[in-house]
Amino acid sequence: MGVGGVPAPGGSPLKALIRMRLRFLLALLTGLALLTWGASLAVTSTARAWSDRELALRAQLAADSTRRAILASWRAGDHAPVRDVLADMSRDERIMGAAACAADGRRVVSTAEYPVSLACAGLARRLETTAGHRWHGVETVPGGNVHVSALPVGDEEGTVGFVVVVQDMTFAERREAWIGRVLLFAFAILSAAAALVTMLAQRLSWRGWTAELRRLLDGARDREEPTEFQPLMQDVRALVDRLGDAQAEVPSGSWSAARLRNVLHRHLRDERLVVVANREPYIHERTESGIRLVHPASGLVTALEPVMRACSGVWVAHGSGSADRITADAHGEIRVPPGEESYVLHRVWLTREEEKGYYYGFANEGLWPLCHIAYTRPAFRHADWEQYRKVNQRFAEAACEAADSEDPVVLVQDYHFALVPRLVRERLPRATILSFWHIPWPNAEQFGVCPWRDELLDGMLGSSILGFQTQRHCQNFIDGVDRYLEARIDRENAAVVQGPGTTLVRPYPISIEWPARWMDGLPPVDECRRAVRAELGLDPGTLLGLGVDRLDYTKGIEERLLAVERLLERYPRYRERFVFVQIAAPSRTEIERYRQLSERVHGIAERINSRFGGPRYRPVILLPTHHEPPSVFRHYRAADFCYVSSLDDGMNLVAKEFVAARDDEAGVLVLSHFTGAARELAQALVVNPYDIEQASAALATALEMPPREQRERMRAMRALVSEFNVYRWAGRILVDAARVRGRERLNGRLMPRAAAAGNGGRAAWAAASRRGA
Repeated sequence: MGVGGVPAPGGSPLKALIRMRLRFLLALLTGLALLTWGASLAVTSTARAWSDRELALRAQLAADSTRRAILASWRAGDHAPVRDVLADMSRDERIMGAAACAADGRRVVSTAEYPVSLACAGLARRLETTAGHRWHGVETVPGGNVHVSALPVGDEEGTVGFVVVVQDMTFAERREAWIGRVLLFAFAILSAAAALVTMLAQRLSWRGWTAELRRLLDGARDREEPTEFQPLMQDVRALVDRLGDAQAEVPSGSWSAARLRNVLHRHLRDERLVVVANREPYIHERTESGIRLVHPASGLVTALEPVMRACSGVWVAHGSGSADRITADAHGEIRVPPGEESYVLHRVWLTREEEKGYYYGFANEGLWPLCHIAYTRPAFRHADWEQYRKVNQRFAEAACEAADSEDPVVLVQDYHFALVPRLVRERLPRATILSFWHIPWPNAEQFGVCPWRDELLDGMLGSSILGFQTQRHCQNFIDGVDRYLEARIDRENAAVVQGPGTTLVRPYPISIEWPARWMDGLPPVDECRRAVRAELGLDPGTLLGLGVDRLDYTKGIEERLLAVERLLERYPRYRERFVFVQIAAPSRTEIERYRQLSERVHGIAERINSRFGGPRYRPVILLPTHHEPPSVFRHYRAADFCYVSSLDDGMNLVAKEFVAARDDEAGVLVLSHFTGAARELAQALVVNPYDIEQASAALATALEMPPREQRERMRAMRALVSEFNVYRWAGRILVDAARVRGRERLNGRLMPRAAAAGNGGRAAWAAASRRGA
């Protein structure tokens, strides 16, 4: 085999071509055989109908020629002449017999050969179904099938009865069989000729097609390609490029930081990335013992920080830490991570008023509940919108200043910066702007609630590529644009065309780094189990469930605790043996809805502990403080199951972190089907978190699952997360960005990298940017 599973040169391509030809021939012959069989059936059916009509007509003619004689004798009461007439009628070689029947169904007279089984009473009933006109049909008698005609006898004075004419069907069946054989033979000859002609034509066309393709592949790139080959050549060249990537990347083919750097070097010529995100990956906080470095509890940071360490560049974020200013330079920059310093963190300072309006107000009281189906009403205030616009402008300017060319690659992250793509596009029209929306995107009706929906959509359409977690979110966005903006929707290519710009809308399910760096230095699982239980004051054999979230109403923490309560109600055997630990980092505490949530969660936990707890037993342990990633991973490794109960979520990386932490292939993931992760981690126990009965039963199943089944499920999920990790996610986006840049450069929108370097590097371009260049 060649690189990436492509067959190596030799016999394999020839065998594949032969198999393809044989399949084509088999399909052609099968189709022709079915066609012949169908045609034979159709012709035979037509011949049968033709015979039936012929026999009915013959019976009618025979009856009409004798009607007067039969009617006169019948009315005179003399049946002997009727018998003579019927006997004369039966002398026809095809008429087996005949009978005269009274209107009430009695047989009056019949010929000697008339089948006794054809009772006049039954034929009278059938004649009634035709309103007394005539009846024809095929009946089975001893000796085979016969054609039967029941024909009324009467005049204007009334009907006295009916005559039955029975005709032999064997001649018709012989004729039908002969026609079927002739047609089958004719169609077989025709089908064979058609197959031969088709194969010859296909062979000749394939020879010419392959000759032309070989001519193109042999180096005639400078010659004009035939129009019909242009799409094919694009695909072939893209395949060649991907095979080249595979040869240059790590031998195992798995995605890693090294492979991502290789892709960046190959496709984007070592472009530095400019990331715009509200959350910073490293926060410096003042403490009594000095300055402490904090890793925020953020799925966005979990996903993006390994990418930035692999690719380098500038991360533009809100400097929110109490010691952020004193640890950054005069420009608000600091190189991170400590000791590695692989990229620059550029901090933007916000006033208290700006943070309240932009972050707590419009972003998290407006857009957050708007995009999540968690039944919290969004609040939209004009003052918050003004601060959101102002802060987006500030971050767009910071991104332009961080760029070192006029065509940078800018990654805009999440709902905090819906306006930034358009603002950057206005300052840097040649930039390649990639926007990723980490949370769900609502349907058009739901999004229409926002008073500034048009402005938000237009801002996002400043992106070159707009990414969402799932295809459904992509479709929702396109539907919203179609409803509220004047734009051309290209649904075939999942793109929005607005003026001269085109925005591709793509699903990029996000993931985590593999292997997770927080696993470095962690003790074995057994040691983590003992240590965590000792820290919590639990017996070594205690069964442990785990939840890890920010304290947010979309995470379903209330429903999660209610499921734990129901578990203890339904399964008393777990009392005193099972404890559920909820790590709930405080979040957005200045918003009333979040303060209410905190109170309710604590209230539910206290109620459960009072109902089922005792002096030495608390079934629910709340840890409402921030935990650093190594501590969270220790808890992952110590738990018997992890329950992710989000009511609505873009992806939820906690589920994937739990899988990554379990290198012992033990533990059970219970996962809400309202998460994007549920579409990937099918081996989890997927539940509806609103259904407390179902969820509590799933928790019991997790606690009782045999080790072998746990290993099978966990092994499959770990294989998926390792293959579809965050480096692959970033690689897909960056390769797509490179293709967009290639098209735009061909269209004259971008200038080559060498020309951009003539601006004098980052400092010169930043100065030009500040002047509005």
